[in-house]
Amino acid sequence: MPKILLIEDDVTFSAMLERFLKKNDFNVEAVYSSEEASKKLTNTEYDLVFTDLRLPDDDGISILTKVKEKYPETPVILMTGYAQVSTAVKAMKKGAFDYISKPFNQDEVLIVIQNALKNGAAPSMTVPTSTKAENIATADDSPTKTVTGISSASSKLNEYIKLVAPTDMSVLITGDSGTGKEVVAKRIHDNSNRKELNFIAVDCGAIPKEIAASEFFGHVKGSFTGAVNNKVGHFEAANGGTIFLDEVGNLSYENQIQLLRALQERKIKPIGSNHEIEVDIRLITATNEDLLKAVEKGQFREDLYHRLNEFSIKVPSLHERKEDLLLFADHFLNMANAQLNKNVLGFSDEVISIFQQYKWPGNLREMSNVIKRSALLTQGDLIEKSVLPVELTLPQNENNKVKSFSRKENERDLIINALNEVGNNKSKAAKLLNITRKTLYNKIKEYQIDA
Repeated sequence: MPKILLIEDDVTFSAMLERFLKKNDFNVEAVYSSEEASKKLTNTEYDLVFTDLRLPDDDGISILTKVKEKYPETPVILMTGYAQVSTAVKAMKKGAFDYISKPFNQDEVLIVIQNALKNGAAPSMTVPTSTKAENIATADDSPTKTVTGISSASSKLNEYIKLVAPTDMSVLITGDSGTGKEVVAKRIHDNSNRKELNFIAVDCGAIPKEIAASEFFGHVKGSFTGAVNNKVGHFEAANGGTIFLDEVGNLSYENQIQLLRALQERKIKPIGSNHEIEVDIRLITATNEDLLKAVEKGQFREDLYHRLNEFSIKVPSLHERKEDLLLFADHFLNMANAQLNKNVLGFSDEVISIFQQYKWPGNLREMSNVIKRSALLTQGDLIEKSVLPVELTLPQNENNKVKSFSRKENERDLIINALNEVGNNKSKAAKLLNITRKTLYNKIKEYQIDA
């Protein structure tokens, strides 16, 4: 049983952390000051030292130095508040294995401790955030992958996911653009009885209505001009698993009828085929539109809406998850380091303050992009203000001018001008406007632009 020396002057927090570690089969001795820690270290060697950076009679740097002098192979992990990032980076350079930023969740603590015990005293100079890049960074750069958050809004979201995942209920996920609706859908699938089978994600906003039936249900060779091979549709590909329809509000009325029929009969028929295929799927859909208003306007079928909305989940905006903001920032920095082969250690205090004051209108997607770009430009250990995009650093009144595209009174004209400039090519127009093609389709629909 690994032996840990825990040094934390917050008695309540220390007791909570000690109970958690013991519950996970660690032998823990807790002290509340540097003096008590020094006495313990005089006669006892520990497998790991877990210390707060700020103590009433000293600091974690001093503890680190003492441990390394007497027990150079013993890994030391520091706990720190975000205002102490620069000091924590210095600790890394002095031989700390890692540091974990408060607030943190239980899974993160276990990952960092397990890495330290596995790797011994080798300093971890890659990503000194709440978890290591290799544990959470993958080729999938979905904004909220593996980060669940600790805010009240996140706790409610996590509770809903936990409740609905084991069922086969259809789930409608709503929320602003960039909040991570697809990640929520994937978490539902991963916690369901279908987790070993396919999860098929379909962007309805990017499918022209003329080929939607073929995309959903497939077709046979020769069934229409251009059908040179048999095609397996998304529903058949997802059979037994989960199909996720993103931006479902973009489906044409005809496509809505086809979808409703497939859901009611649990059978599909590829275009040009006389053979029906039985499908057993879990349906999850998402939208950033108000589908009820679309129902009232006759733009979305009411019977399909109720079929999709057996259970609804609203994904909170980043502004509603302020306590999670820096957890996500750490996560995106880990991802950026892995993707760009960089070793940026963290954020300067000034950048942290800017992040906390900024409104993040693009939510998690915007934060992910900002941090990835900033990590690419960073030459030192910390991301500094100088590498941040201009919209984060300008005063609010000037920032509003820079982001004029997001203002309702200008959007429609900007979109029309962009489409005219590129001959109505929507992909080029989206690039010109610096938005995704899906967002452009949504805006065209919202402003009823003839395009």
